[in-house]
Amino acid sequence: MKTLRDVACGQTATVKRLYGDGAVKRRIMDMGITKGTDIYVRKVAPLGDPIEVTVRGYELSIRKSEAEKIEV
Repeated sequence: MKTLRDVACGQTATVKRLYGDGAVKRRIMDMGITKGTDIYVRKVAPLGDPIEVTVRGYELSIRKSEAEKIEV
């Protein structure tokens, strides 16, 4: 299983599935990350947290722990 955390900077990935319990999964979906959405990884911080991505035309920063719950 490949997660968003494994995607290299400058690559695009498509969301296959979201993991996590109710509140965490709902928060990810509220940010616009849903099944079938393309995510472009713009930048990764030097220590790997956070990850800056482009989703549905806007920039978003997410934690590594959240990126691990997004299968691509």
